[in-house]
Amino acid sequence: MKFLHVSLIAVVCLGMSVPSWGATLSLNDCLQKARDNNPVLKSSNWDSRIAEENSRLATVARYPRLDAQAGYTMQLEPQAVKLGGVTAETQEPNFAFAGIAATYTLYDFGRRDARIRQSTAVAGATGQEFMAGSGDVALQVIEAYYRILEADRNVQAAAEEVVQITEHRRAAQVFFEEGVVTRNDVLQADVRLASAKQKLMAATNRRENSWLLLNFLTGSNAAFRGELEETAALTVPPAGEDTPDNRHDLKAQKQMLEAREFTVQENRENYIPEIYTRLGMDYVQNDKVREQAIYSATLGIRVNLFDGFAAQASRERAVKQRSKQQDLLRLAEQRARLEIATARNDAATAHERITVTETAIRQSEENLRINKERYQERVGIASEVLDAQTLVTQAKTEYYRALYDYQTASARLQNARGEL
Repeated sequence: MKFLHVSLIAVVCLGMSVPSWGATLSLNDCLQKARDNNPVLKSSNWDSRIAEENSRLATVARYPRLDAQAGYTMQLEPQAVKLGGVTAETQEPNFAFAGIAATYTLYDFGRRDARIRQSTAVAGATGQEFMAGSGDVALQVIEAYYRILEADRNVQAAAEEVVQITEHRRAAQVFFEEGVVTRNDVLQADVRLASAKQKLMAATNRRENSWLLLNFLTGSNAAFRGELEETAALTVPPAGEDTPDNRHDLKAQKQMLEAREFTVQENRENYIPEIYTRLGMDYVQNDKVREQAIYSATLGIRVNLFDGFAAQASRERAVKQRSKQQDLLRLAEQRARLEIATARNDAATAHERITVTETAIRQSEENLRINKERYQERVGIASEVLDAQTLVTQAKTEYYRALYDYQTASARLQNARGEL
């Protein structure tokens, strides 16, 4: 019997043990690690950089285009002219050629500027989307952080239940050997002890899974474990300030709508002409003419007359994309208000649950004390003691869940308001 008791205590201690070769971590430490090392943020950060390069690419239209070419042509017969029955060659059969030209669009009635502003708006939207993703990752880190703390408390409560039931089983075994109770008391204790051990293993497994998630979110090694600090409670903002104006995803949607507007503007002007200039030098090897190098300057106008209705299709597509973006913006705003309202309700409910479960813990512990004394005095039954111990664990579990649900709901509210 003594050996059995010692073995159970060892199992409990093993279940409560947590690898802690890492440093003590605060919530702010984990959030900073996520900002620096989160793999999702690292991947999405490239989108912002690509959008910046696309914006830079659009601005090249403000500069002249410089082209150069060179080559060597071999012909079967050179060109020739007939003058009074005499044929005279006008070029060499094989010749080299080269040229360089600078072309610049002087004015295109706003198409170039609309294209540049569209790419700038897209780059801004991509940056806002990255910030929104950072807020979502921060929320996931907060939730994982508090789930680990909750799991730690639940492991402790489950371990205490194992110890309490083990002590009760020892007492029931003594009473049974003395002939005071039946073997049923010992069997009941064995069944409840097995159930308590399963609770302990389940709570330990939830803690380990939460650690794996937190390590993924912060870019840490999967085997890393540390001691998390109990941080100050997150504050719930006043209800009158529930506006989603600061949300980065809404700002991204608004900038994408602005980009769609510029796309419509650019496509609307496809049939408007553009004015351009060209400076060039073209050289063709030809000893039969006086000037082999031609220098030129051109001021011209060009306009597309017909392109198979491609311009019309592009314009209609741009208008429909703008309409879709308007609907997406309205949807995002409605979803943001829903998230704010839901998170506030969850926070208020969790706060009330904390008060209720605090009272329930005191009552359950008093109930356990009374039933244990009744059993020791032979006026109570074993099942009452076991049920009372289960109630204590249940009350503590519900209290810890309410406590950390309040924290995560507060974080969700802040994220829904764009403040995380």
